[in-house]
Amino acid sequence: MINYLYYERINGESMDKGNILVIGDSGVGKSTLINAVLGEEIAESGFGDKGTTKELKVYESDVLDFRIIDTVGFEPSFFKRMGAINAVKKWSKNAIKEGKENSDINVIWFCVEGTSSKLFPEAIKSLSKATSIYPSVPIIVVITKSYSKPERERNIQMVKEVFEKQKNTKNLKGIIPVVAMIYEIDEEQFVAQEGITELIDMTYELIPEGMQAAKKDIEAFKLNRKRSFAQTAIATFTLSAVAIAAIPIPLSDAVLLSPLEIGEINSLAKIYGIKNDKNSKRFLNSVVEAGTVGVAAKAAINALKAIPAINLAASVINAAVAGAIVLGIGEVCVYIYEQIYLGNKSLDDVDWLNKVIESKLNKQIIEKINMIVTDEDFRNGNITNLKKLFTKLSSK
Repeated sequence: MINYLYYERINGESMDKGNILVIGDSGVGKSTLINAVLGEEIAESGFGDKGTTKELKVYESDVLDFRIIDTVGFEPSFFKRMGAINAVKKWSKNAIKEGKENSDINVIWFCVEGTSSKLFPEAIKSLSKATSIYPSVPIIVVITKSYSKPERERNIQMVKEVFEKQKNTKNLKGIIPVVAMIYEIDEEQFVAQEGITELIDMTYELIPEGMQAAKKDIEAFKLNRKRSFAQTAIATFTLSAVAIAAIPIPLSDAVLLSPLEIGEINSLAKIYGIKNDKNSKRFLNSVVEAGTVGVAAKAAINALKAIPAINLAASVINAAVAGAIVLGIGEVCVYIYEQIYLGNKSLDDVDWLNKVIESKLNKQIIEKINMIVTDEDFRNGNITNLKKLFTKLSSK
């Protein structure tokens, strides 16, 4: 759940503000840090191992050109830790899904406690999991409660070593020891506030880079989601083709499979946002013609016939060919649609489309046939296992 109490201008003048994700173990002082940066007591803070933030909260100030997103702290308990990780992931996914581009994460403040003798590798693993949507966004490690100056260098070195060990140094842009609030040692000694200005300055420097990185990461996330949806659709249509072709009825495969292929091509087009116009219809007809009734189908059948010592029922051979054709068509469509989605090509480019269909479709279908015939279950003529085989091929 997200608290938008301090996040009122999401569609207003603050659109260009950067977004800073504050993350770390529970009780390290994230809320105290946020109050120090904002210059006012907004975030509830406390002491000890138990954190005060129970949900994601977004704060902003008129004097800062970035928003601060406070997260639930990572707890020692596995379930609570996973809950905190999933809360960040869910927030990020929902922001992307709803098209809130001004909710992108542009810089991450990863908070670790300076009074602790070591940085637990588990905390960095949690960081990586929670921010997996943003693998390119800059990270600033904030060493909170950094009261002892002699220990600061040791803590900085410790952070570097742990990040290197976790192979997570690519995005580590800075390590800043911070004293977020005056710390009283005794009646005569105290540690002054320190490091806040340096943290703000470094954050401002990194926001432009972070905005570019977030844009790149979000596009990659969206593309991976589309690939996942496409993979599921291809598997569904492929298994339907296997089932249809395995039934011995007096109709040609072309008559039976063409509507299935059309449905597959249109479904994949919808996933990638391809408009249903004359160009897409022309492309659809070209793929279906090349697939079921064209060279690709004949090549697939001839490939099966050419295999020595293969003696299978016609229904099994038909099912294998049908599945290979529909699977091949799906993969070629995904390749073409991704090029269009990324802006590299267009359905208007008829010559390119024809070349891809001619070069890739035959190759994909024959490749699938070769993979199928080497499988022992297929040679045993088992339709059920053939379906399992196609499920495995579709998931690759």
